Amino acid sequence: MTDENNAPYQTFASLYDNLFDGDLYVDWQHYVEDHLPASKILDLGGGAGRLAVLLAKKGFTVDLLDMAPAMLSLAQKHAEEANVDLRLLEADIRDFSDWEEKYPAIVSFADTFNYLPGKADFQAGLKQVYDHLEPGGTFLFDVITPYQVNVLYDNYCYNNDDDPDQIFMWTSFPGEEKNSVDHDLKFFLYNEDIDAFNLVREVHHEQTYDMAYYQKALRKAGFDQVEISADFGRKTADDQDDRWFFVAHKGGVS
Repeated sequence: MTDENNAPYQTFASLYDNLFDGDLYVDWQHYVEDHLPASKILDLGGGAGRLAVLLAKKGFTVDLLDMAPAMLSLAQKHAEEANVDLRLLEADIRDFSDWEEKYPAIVSFADTFNYLPGKADFQAGLKQVYDHLEPGGTFLFDVITPYQVNVLYDNYCYNNDDDPDQIFMWTSFPGEEKNSVDHDLKFFLYNEDIDAFNLVREVHHEQTYDMAYYQKALRKAGFDQVEISADFGRKTADDQDDRWFFVAHKGGVS
């Protein structure tokens, strides 16, 4: 076996993109459609563009921001395949102040804000969202919950060996910080030339907080109305949900 921890991220991005359940993106699409008219939106941390493409096909004008060039390359590929236009921005959600455009709505799903490592980073991301919303604008986002991190991810292990030439292993461990988790993601890819497997590996860290903190942070950022739900808006949020959904409104006065 050859250890290729330094393999190009493009390889991992493609593998990671193919891993996701497409039905989840349809659920996120419907959640957006339930809360927003078809308009111009910014998709923060939009990755490979799966959601952005679905929304563009439904009449939304979508700008997609992500800090990973490999993911943006995949987003461009998916947009071309779907015959839709996406404007792609390479930037960190904690600081894209050089981008001066404002939006009636900004969305961010699939744990994007959980990947920010601490409260200062989370607050910086919220400030950027607030600053890039038009007066009266809406921010939709989701986060995994402390219940997900501390209970559902406790000793979590998932293996997928349906394809013997491409084996995936996912294990999760408690992070050093309260309400955090580290995901050890490994792909074993069969290399015919050497008759062995190459390892492509990343460790992803996620951080979450209790509901009271999220409400406090959103108010601190300037949002004056916040609605919280679970199950893609289908139920009232509680402390045993795996994911919370937020609708945050910016006041109508500049």
